[in-house]
Amino acid sequence: MQISENALVVLERRYLTRDTEGNLIESPEGLFRRVAAALAAPDLNYDKNADVNQLAEEFYELMTSLKFLPNSPTLMNAGKELGQLSACFVLPVEDSMDRIFDTIKQAALIHKSGGGTGFSFSRLRPKGSVVQTTGGVASGPISFMKVFNAATEAVKQGGTRRGANMGILRVDHPDILEFIDCKAEDSTLSNFNISVALTEGFMQAAEKGADYDLVDPRSREVTGQLNAGEVFRKIVDAAWRNGEPGIIFIDRLNRDNIVPTKGAIESTNPCGEQPLLPYESCNLGSINLTKMTKKEGGQTAIDYDLLGKTVDTAIHLLDNVIDANRYPLDLIAEMTRSTRKVGLGVMGFADLLLLLGIAYNSEEGVATAEELMRFIHTRAREASAKLAEKRGAFPLFGDSTLAGDRAYRNGTVTTIAPTGTLSIIAGVSSGVEPVFAYAYVRNVMDQTELTETNPILQGELERRGLYSEALMRQIAEEGTLAHIEAVPADLKRIFVSAHDVSPQWHIRMQAAFQKYTDNAVSKTVNFKRDATRDEVEEVYLLAWKQGCKGVTIYRDHSRDAQVLSIGVGEQEIAAKEPSETFGSLGPRPRPAVMRGFTEQVYIGCGKLYVTVNYDDQGICEVFTNTGKHGGCPSQSEAVGRLASLSLRSGIGIEDVIKQLKGIRCPSTIRQKGLSVLSCPDAIAKVLLQAEKSVQGEKTETVVEKLPKIPDHISFQLDSAKMRFCPECGADILHEGGCVICPQCGFSKCN
Repeated sequence: MQISENALVVLERRYLTRDTEGNLIESPEGLFRRVAAALAAPDLNYDKNADVNQLAEEFYELMTSLKFLPNSPTLMNAGKELGQLSACFVLPVEDSMDRIFDTIKQAALIHKSGGGTGFSFSRLRPKGSVVQTTGGVASGPISFMKVFNAATEAVKQGGTRRGANMGILRVDHPDILEFIDCKAEDSTLSNFNISVALTEGFMQAAEKGADYDLVDPRSREVTGQLNAGEVFRKIVDAAWRNGEPGIIFIDRLNRDNIVPTKGAIESTNPCGEQPLLPYESCNLGSINLTKMTKKEGGQTAIDYDLLGKTVDTAIHLLDNVIDANRYPLDLIAEMTRSTRKVGLGVMGFADLLLLLGIAYNSEEGVATAEELMRFIHTRAREASAKLAEKRGAFPLFGDSTLAGDRAYRNGTVTTIAPTGTLSIIAGVSSGVEPVFAYAYVRNVMDQTELTETNPILQGELERRGLYSEALMRQIAEEGTLAHIEAVPADLKRIFVSAHDVSPQWHIRMQAAFQKYTDNAVSKTVNFKRDATRDEVEEVYLLAWKQGCKGVTIYRDHSRDAQVLSIGVGEQEIAAKEPSETFGSLGPRPRPAVMRGFTEQVYIGCGKLYVTVNYDDQGICEVFTNTGKHGGCPSQSEAVGRLASLSLRSGIGIEDVIKQLKGIRCPSTIRQKGLSVLSCPDAIAKVLLQAEKSVQGEKTETVVEKLPKIPDHISFQLDSAKMRFCPECGADILHEGGCVICPQCGFSKCN
């Protein structure tokens, strides 16, 4: 296999099998042999003479050539004891205490097995409703979302995939205003993406500025009215603030519900691309479009013959996943096998356009997307029909909207997923997103800086004799080619990055793919930091008018804006010497101005920001703030206050460190070179590092004197770069409603 260094890192950290002592016992080739054999075996269910060895070779070649990859749980678990191969699940949340906690238990089992879950909380009675059995009042959907969030936090999915949820509430639910703002703070509901389910009626009312009804989901009675325009702008404002909530057009999801007799679609998977009925799951996979090319007259063109054969084999593989899967619940097994939904998508689309010499933000780019997806969808349907001739249609085919002269094996065949870690393994751009950056500087363990460049751009620059390390560093610093004089205009036109693409082109591209996709398209509309609320509103309306099924936006730097503060200048500070009489020790007054720094530490619960301040007499203050993943903010704040009180009272910092160091909690994090056992232990480690740095340097800026420390614990000086991967320290991307690290493969929800 020809894979990049980054791909090998991702495979080693997340996919390859290890023994009980954590040692690797599997190679990348071994992984794909394991997966291919496990997914070929189900052919024997339909033909006892099937040549499963030959089929395993076909699947093996498909994956090792990086032409196609199935979703991560399939790569992780196929051929292993766990055997749970699906990424996407939806569970119902019904309006009774018993059913709610049954669902929490079911979600925990799914998260443990490596899946993500979607929930609609729209059936829950609104906050303040009378509970007849107890005479009390209901606490409402958001309170139960917090319970689900806490349960997810407790299940870390065996260290391979974090639990992730989608939380959805209908816009006509009486608690909709509280829901829209429930993630105003990044640390709240950290294991949820949230979306508002918008109806066609609501969108029409929003355009007119008309009122609409709020409906109690239990009694079905109208409980009040709100102005649709004002609610829509509130959603826009919240999304502008930090990207939450997204929106889904719920009527469109149900327009394409293939078995409406089995109920309505209420929710999607965590990234929003897979609408499912309650207890359904879906298996996804993506074709690497950069491998689907050929040369014609010296120009690169799409090889549709190869693409068609790849689609055929991929649909066969995905259908076999349904049979090979060991489902976490019998209800899920039954529902999934009754519709046999699969979701074939793509990755590397932006790279394909570069190879074709087509700009992402162009009419030709949109036309290419539409033509390409039409072909994939048509061929996938044909492949499913051929499987049905041999294996039979999916069991609910006769009751489905697809019922007709020709049977299909699978209820759905296409989905566009974000492909976060899969695209790293394949070494291509993610899903159908534009290229985020063409060059970036990467820090390796020995503090060496390496500039990594998009291979397509590098090849073109080398062909023209323009490539240089200095130019690549300039591109990395700028983040775009748009304003670099050394780059020719024709390259600037084609090699556009995510922020060169206007939001309108983002939506047009999403709509082009959606036109020929059974399920939905995972896509994030990237906005620059100075984007206005009106621009976000325009994109939401455009997504509705262009036929999208939902949309997620992200405004640059709108999350995790915790800023490192370094005080400047000297100031005389009056200090009272502490008494040394036992029982009468007191703290000296807190200085009005101090110097200090904030260190971001990764703990078992997520991020902990530890701020250490000092004056002429040394370190005298420490306080903490938890990141969006949560933790124990009250306890860590209390530890910081008591440590500060002790330090200003004259107790030596060594004694404070000694008391805090080594304290353990259930959520620990261990990495090479460092183990963080708890929030107090993290504070102790930061204080120890700070004391070494400040010792003898009290009159100079402390950060200039800081020694080098491991990548996963580093001092951050730029508030624009405070959003780093919690595992490797690299810049993270916001794609498809998820957080993805392009270097090590960390993903919040994928």
